[in-house]
Formats: sequence, structure tokens, C-alpha cells
Amino acid sequence: MPSFIIEGGHRLNGEITPQGAKNEALEVICATLLTTDTVTISNIPEILDVINLIELMRRMGVAVGHPAKGTFSFCAAHLDEDYMLSEDYQRRSASLRGSVMMLGPLVARFGHAQLPQPGGDKIGRRRLDTHFIGLQRLGASFTYDGDRHIYQAIAPDEGLQGCYMLLDEASVTGTANIVMAAVLAKGLTTIYNAACEPYIQQLCRMLVRMGAKIEGIGSNLLNITGVGSLHGTNHTLLPDMIEVGSFIGMAAMTQSDILIKNVSIPDLGIIPDAFRHLGIIVEQQGDDLHIPAQEHYSIESFIDGSIMNISDAPWPGLTPDLLSVLLVTATQAKGAVLIHQKMFESRLFFVDNLINMGAQIILCDPHRATVIGLDNRFKLKRATLTSPDIRAGIALLIAAMSAEGTSVINNIGQIDRGYENIDGRLNALGAKITRKND
Repeated sequence: MPSFIIEGGHRLNGEITPQGAKNEALEVICATLLTTDTVTISNIPEILDVINLIELMRRMGVAVGHPAKGTFSFCAAHLDEDYMLSEDYQRRSASLRGSVMMLGPLVARFGHAQLPQPGGDKIGRRRLDTHFIGLQRLGASFTYDGDRHIYQAIAPDEGLQGCYMLLDEASVTGTANIVMAAVLAKGLTTIYNAACEPYIQQLCRMLVRMGAKIEGIGSNLLNITGVGSLHGTNHTLLPDMIEVGSFIGMAAMTQSDILIKNVSIPDLGIIPDAFRHLGIIVEQQGDDLHIPAQEHYSIESFIDGSIMNISDAPWPGLTPDLLSVLLVTATQAKGAVLIHQKMFESRLFFVDNLINMGAQIILCDPHRATVIGLDNRFKLKRATLTSPDIRAGIALLIAAMSAEGTSVINNIGQIDRGYENIDGRLNALGAKITRKND
């Protein structure tokens, strides 16, 4: 099992550019299944989750080109439907959460699809109901093979039909799946309570360039008029907002001076302000963010003096993927904060690792943790850690970089799923991270 050996206590200095957005990459790559033409996508992060999805699609018969680093072309003119019944397909798609977003394109274009129970982070229950109910409203029928753990979806003979639907939750991947199915459905589809994250906006804009008819992009009310077919296009991913937030927290925890380049500030929403609530200076310089070195940073209180509460919410609220980073960053702030993770009931369990490192954290319940900052009066202690998921993994890496002594993080494949060459990029700024492949 590969691991990181981290020598803590080193301050970073310099510039770093965030990779392309992982979550957007998974959506738009699946969308290439909607056309027989070639779609070229740039700024793709070459991380495990993305590479595994691309390899799965290649085995499905998609012609994949790789003309330059970060640029891939996809042509799904001839798919191998027999392969999609094979055990290899089932195994590979089951290990990848993003494979669920192939469901909508496949049902819309071919009239049928099957999907093993998808994998991904172990952060508690992650419902697929929004995906299934939305596709059912468009006319698809579902069955579940409990012995093989496979969902099967079939469109009616006349194809998917547009309709009005109110989503039970503003699921990002659920919205993406339904939108991709609706663009080829007959008639008008209205989706209310749709997710409207920048990555959904990017997906919709790419589909429009491919010939789709989508109104309301950027809002939670989408109107989609189905078309007969889509054509190819070129698309460039946004920078990854989760990496941007990770670098802000990393700079604060290691008392470093970092310039984060080309972050697409309009697409960050309230992320910079969330870190400012912890007392971190975040300076905007054009489309860059400068995080100056700070010896101390103090958590704000609400206007009535009550404890600061930082929680996740659907866009334009705070993305849940950054709460782990905000939590670890608060451990060296002055003051206290309540971190409220509403979406996933197991995402905060990694705080036991931080408590063992000397952090003052009270895990109130599976969704809430109170952090009492150490104000850099006491450093975190070295530890041997295991990364449970992508976001907890980067939070533990930040903790280890700020700790006294040398720490070890095992199961770093979880970190590699979301962050490309993170050790090499951080070492270029002055970190001391060694990758050990056992």
C-alpha cells in the first residue's frame, strides 16, 4: 500500500496553479457518450478517478485520444454493448462513483443501460434515488438484481419523454444525469430544484455547444427541449475549487506565503469568505488569490457574540467537499467554531486522527464537530494516519505538514483519486513529502 512520509514544520513559498476540476471532468466525460462525433476536453486532471473512468470508456469502445497532457478526445461512435454485460465492466464501474453518470446518456441514446452499485468514498450513505426517480419521470423503468448488485434501466419503445419534475434534493450528479438524458428526450423537460454549481453550468454550456436546447443555466429551474442528436465540440474545464480551498487552508496551517494562480474567482462563490471567517487573509489579485504568511488567525464570532457556525449547503452555499479542510485549518486558529456537515454522516469521523495529534475537537454527533483552536501555542504531534476518503486525506496531509516531527499517511490512493501529483507540486514550494510505494 503506498504511503506518504511527511516531515512537518516546513513553510511553503511560491506560486501554485490548481488542476482542472475533478467533479466537472467526470460529468463532461460521461456526456461524450451522447454523440457519435468527437468531443475534445482540455485541462483534465490526470488523477485516478478520472483516468479510471477514461479507461472504462475506452474498454466500452469509445475511441480515446490523448494529444497533450490534460487534453483528451472522445468519439463514442461505436460502443461494444457486449462488453457492458461483462464482469470486467461490472467490476470497473462498481469501483468508480462517477460511473453512475453514464446511466442517463446510455439510456437516452441506446434505450437501455445497466449499472453496478457504484463505489467511491466511504463517507456514509449516498442515495441514488434522485438519479433513478428523475429518469423514471422521463419514462425509464428500473429493476435491481440483488444477487449481482446491478441496476438495469430501460427506456420505452417510443423513447424518453420530457416532463416536469421537482427534484427531492439538489443533487449535483443527479441533476447532471437527468440533464444528459433530457437533452435527447422528446418534448420539454422542466427540472425544478436543480443543482446549479459552476460544474453543472459548465456541463450545460458544453451540451448547448453540442446542439442541446437548455434555458435557465445558472439557476435552479432548467427548461430543456429535446433534440434528435448532438454533435461534437471542444471544452475546457474550470479550475478545481476544492484544490483552491485546500491550498488556502494549507497556507494558513503552515504559516506560508502562497499565490494561487488562475482560480476563476467568479466560480469560487463564498469559499474565500469561509476561510476569512476563520481569520485567514485572502487577497484577490486579478484572477489569483494571495495568502500571506500569518503567525496567528482568529475565528470570527456572529454579531451577537455566539460561536461561529460553518456548514455546507447547495450552491451558492458552501460545498461539503471543503468542510474537512476548514475543520483542520480551524485547529490552529484562535477561538472556536462549530463545523456542521449536513450531507454525509461519516465524513467527520476522521477527526479521531486529529484528536490523537493533539487537536481540541469535540465530535458532537456524526454531523457536527466543535473545534477549539490552539492558536499555534501548541503544534500538532506527528502520527501514523490512514486516509479514509479524498477530502479527509488532504486534510490529514495538511495536518501532517503543520505538525512537529515526521508523520506517515497510509492509503494515499484515496488522495491520488482527487489530487494530481500533490506531493511533487507541494515539494516544489518547500514541503518535505516522500512517496513510498510498498
